[in-house]
Amino acid sequence: MRAGEGPRQGDVHEAGAEGAGWDAAAVRGPVTGPLLLTPGPLTTPAAVRAAMGRDWGSRDPAFVALSEGVRARLAALGGPGKVCVPLQGSGSFAVEAMLSTFCAGLNTTLVCINGAYGERALDMLRRMGRPGLALRAPETEAVDPAAVAQALADHPQITHVVVIYSETTAGVRNPLVEISAVVAEAGRALLVDAMSAFGVLPLDGLTYQALAASSNKGLEGPPGLAFVLADPIALSKAEGRAGSLVLDLYGQWRRFEQDGQWRFTPPVQLVAALSAALDVYDAEGGLSGRGRRYANNCATLCARMDALGFRRLVAPDQQAPVIVTFAEPEAAGWDFWAVYNGLVDAGFAIYPGKLTAAPSFRVGCIGELDHRDLHAFVDALEGLLRARGVRLPLSERAPA
Repeated sequence: MRAGEGPRQGDVHEAGAEGAGWDAAAVRGPVTGPLLLTPGPLTTPAAVRAAMGRDWGSRDPAFVALSEGVRARLAALGGPGKVCVPLQGSGSFAVEAMLSTFCAGLNTTLVCINGAYGERALDMLRRMGRPGLALRAPETEAVDPAAVAQALADHPQITHVVVIYSETTAGVRNPLVEISAVVAEAGRALLVDAMSAFGVLPLDGLTYQALAASSNKGLEGPPGLAFVLADPIALSKAEGRAGSLVLDLYGQWRRFEQDGQWRFTPPVQLVAALSAALDVYDAEGGLSGRGRRYANNCATLCARMDALGFRRLVAPDQQAPVIVTFAEPEAAGWDFWAVYNGLVDAGFAIYPGKLTAAPSFRVGCIGELDHRDLHAFVDALEGLLRARGVRLPLSERAPA
């Protein structure tokens, strides 16, 4: 099903709601590959791809103005009183820079882990030689704020707490507001990996020292450009703390504040593309418009997959509108990679599962997609399964 078709069963698109008139197919324009139903990189707007077609001089005043404009716009999305420090590289570069810059010496950092990205943060700390403690929850469940409070009470040496806002290993949304309140009440500092949540989930009511994100998730930009939003007072006290030259947020920030320049060769086309992505984001209505579209995509996907009998592995009240994990069915004719290749031929790319406990696969809800694209995806999947002799609906069940 494509743009212009009418509503269908399972379609929860709200006519008249903000963002409801957004036509993703028109905004993205013609694409040369499959639509990416992934957590990023993802399908981007045509304006974003077009912005990468120009060369920029990295010291040219026009580029410096463009870069400074992007910094200011990102900082504004993070709430009052934050500064933006962009970095070359993927989101993990920003997370490691954040940990290296703010987690000092022998102070201990508590890492809340319910997936691969929490594990990655803990590994980063260990490789830096910085003490870290793990607070683990099941991969398909949210971190419990009460457990965070107990860990802080039990370990007074903890100075920082790391939380993944949207853990895309399974698609869980962690209760960041509640965890933020617990951390603040205990007098500790919160560090947030907001990679796939930034620009999608609200940051209202949060108290945090620093937050890491990237261009290629909810902002719908290209990969390769990451950033950290930070409290400037805390950042000003971090001189010499980072164990890496290129990941030193203090050094990067001071250079931006001095003359707007990047310390090392900037990814000029990616900065231009992110500026264009922010224009599209604003045109959609910012957080409210984009968040509504992604939530609608997620609801449409879940309703259609439920009808086919697929079992979701995350409870609805803990599901982030970013990516949904489904159990692989135990059905004759099911073969993930055969289905994957058939979907690519039909114009859709999904993700294999990342859970350690059970075979699964993941379908993303973000990028320049709308509810019509999710209907078209499920139509293609259903056709492939029936052609392979899979009996539908499956005997799986959606979570209560």
